[in-house]
Amino acid sequence: MNSENFYSELRLVDNFIDITDLGNFVDVPDDWYIIVTDIRGSTKAIEAGRYKEVNLLGASSIVAVLNVAGKTEIPFVFGGDGATLLMGPSLLPAAKIALLATQQMAKTQFDMDLRVGAVSVKVVVAANYPVKIAKFKVSENYSQAVFIGGGLTRATELIKDPAAGNIYSIKNNGSSETADFSGLECRWQDIPSKYGEIVTLLVMVHSDWTQQNHQRYRKILEKIESIYGKEDCLNPINGKNLNLTLNSEKLIKEIQVKAYNASWFDRQIDLSKIQLETALGSLLMNLKVKTEELDWGVYKDIAIAATDYRKFDDMLRMVISGNGWQRKKLTAYLENNYREGKLVYGLHVADRALMTCLVFERNGRQVHFVDGADGGYTLAAKDMKQRMKE
Repeated sequence: MNSENFYSELRLVDNFIDITDLGNFVDVPDDWYIIVTDIRGSTKAIEAGRYKEVNLLGASSIVAVLNVAGKTEIPFVFGGDGATLLMGPSLLPAAKIALLATQQMAKTQFDMDLRVGAVSVKVVVAANYPVKIAKFKVSENYSQAVFIGGGLTRATELIKDPAAGNIYSIKNNGSSETADFSGLECRWQDIPSKYGEIVTLLVMVHSDWTQQNHQRYRKILEKIESIYGKEDCLNPINGKNLNLTLNSEKLIKEIQVKAYNASWFDRQIDLSKIQLETALGSLLMNLKVKTEELDWGVYKDIAIAATDYRKFDDMLRMVISGNGWQRKKLTAYLENNYREGKLVYGLHVADRALMTCLVFERNGRQVHFVDGADGGYTLAAKDMKQRMKE
């Protein structure tokens, strides 16, 4: 298997629960790199009500690198206030330029500090933190990378470490870089929970990555399904509550990213174009119009099928729609396992979710990043860190 095409050649796993089978994972090539981005001070920004901007910048770091990669498929995970991406050595130089441009854009347009760093897979594996990957088929238009072994977690720790971080951070030499953010969209209204609550959940099992220990995640997934129901119930995104927005204040943030070097006048033109596209898209969906390229009557279903409301990168991450009774039952189960030393978890509750989208083709390649409103993943991580201290 060619190292550069390693990920695109992986076989697909069809059922999410099968990520609990270690036989579905292979080692990432040791000449690859782990890229980590995150917003410094994201918790304070979220507490100030800027959770949508935080999410947007996390997604921006992914789309900037994907546009560099072109047709080369690379694995990535959206983390709410940042992202993790893996790639072979030939893509790294151009990816660094794109990420530095994203960092500059985050500072000039949103006054946020985007940390970017790169760690060789070889470094974390040598420290006994494997990087193993599987590939889960979410929909016809999106396949999701799944990671175990602890290597991604270790890379993140190195990049964030005050001492080691200087070694692994991607530094700007003073030049002004540019990046392509084509495909990034932020045009949906917040999505109210169909049952009253949106739970953003993080769970990490105390595991040495043996099959027996990894099976604990299967039990957790089975417990979640027994409480909340199957996928059509679990998924917080549903067609009835999924509506486009024409709000200028919301749509202008997409333009701040994609046209960050444009003049005020050009941005207003871009805003008018997006509002026109959004209004037309809403009309076509409501009228269920069919064109040669797309059946607009089923576009919401296409988008919902390509959501990342559940994923795994050394821990289980989920955004779940449910009610208070279900959350209390889930929390009791997790708390009992936490007290027994089997796992640690973090949880955040909101009444709605938000979706940030990468759409390269309306009837093709796309992914819709889901997070709980008001800072779901970031505040769930804060909750988890508190339990780790305890």
